[in-house]
Amino acid sequence: MSFVSEFNSLPLEALVKKSVATSSVAARETLGKSALSLADFGTLISPAASAQLEAMGRRAHAMTQQRFGKTIRLFAPLYLSNECVNNCSYCGFSRDNSILRVTLALDEVRREAESLREQGFRNLLLVAGEHPKFVSNNYLRDCIAMLHADWPSISLEVGPMEVADYRPLVAAGSDGLIVYQESYDRKVYADMHTAGPKRNFDWRLETPERAYAAGFRRLGISPLYGLADWRLEALSVAAHADYLLRHCWKAALTISTVRMRPCAGEFEPLTHISDRELAQLICALRLTFPDVGISLSTRETPKLRDGLIPLGVTTMSAGARTEPGGYTGAGREKIHHTERGIIKELASGASEWAPQAHRPTNATGQFNIGDERSPQEVAELIRRLGYEPVWKDWDAALTM
Repeated sequence: MSFVSEFNSLPLEALVKKSVATSSVAARETLGKSALSLADFGTLISPAASAQLEAMGRRAHAMTQQRFGKTIRLFAPLYLSNECVNNCSYCGFSRDNSILRVTLALDEVRREAESLREQGFRNLLLVAGEHPKFVSNNYLRDCIAMLHADWPSISLEVGPMEVADYRPLVAAGSDGLIVYQESYDRKVYADMHTAGPKRNFDWRLETPERAYAAGFRRLGISPLYGLADWRLEALSVAAHADYLLRHCWKAALTISTVRMRPCAGEFEPLTHISDRELAQLICALRLTFPDVGISLSTRETPKLRDGLIPLGVTTMSAGARTEPGGYTGAGREKIHHTERGIIKELASGASEWAPQAHRPTNATGQFNIGDERSPQEVAELIRRLGYEPVWKDWDAALTM
């Protein structure tokens, strides 16, 4: 049985209604429990529990330090390609968006990685749109194999694959896989994904299980907050986490807390989760899942990121760029323009080729960054808060 079967039997709408109707008394009583159920998680994200946020924060802070110490793991995303065959209404890389695209060659990937390594990173996340012509399994394997000697930890955020297709990537040196379900609301998911293999909700939902079977030792999951009711998404990802902790227990699990950001296509969020509600969500995740990592991206502003760190965050990106070649300008010579998935070459010398002031390449990014601080600035802030920034927390020698 996969999580899809369990997910189909969950009374999610009833749990959301129960969460919204929770009393302040129930919220206080739940906060005093030592072990929490999915229903208890619903109570902790309820409007009534918002009044307990300070107490939740204190408990979440203490629990995080007890389980993880005073450390924050730092990583950087390296975008390999913004080519994509999927039409996703909310994504800058969506096939029909009229944007500038490029796929980096191996030597260009190396240049980007070397730039990140010089900044201190040892944990790398390779990101690419889903396009089998440009982002083949062999291409991903070759990227990983090339980088493996210099990067102790390489995770992937790419299109879902079969177990047999994942195994060569693990063998080449990748140890983690991140897959956002985007939305756990089937109707919203269908409305948002109008073309491409990503339309298959169940196939995507089962991806972490296939990744685990292939040998990945780190798994990451999350919805994208801004598409469906945030409490329904939160309850769904909590149920998903609970399942993975029971069935994929040899892998370390991380839950991200990603909110929509402006991107190409100018899609506007359909729902809203406030800064306070995001803080409440992070506390609820920590109290319900004491040993799960919680990741915070550069989608959020510096001030908010700084304030959320003590509430349960264990992993952060820093200095991120969301376009291929964003760190060094690699691939600039091969940038091309697409309209509805068809390549339209720009005229030589066209103004679109000129790099924007804040980016070394003009390829279109997946979304706008909220925290533009350098990795060194983020690391220093982490130290000032009394934590230690961790650039490296794994080495392949440990398994020999």
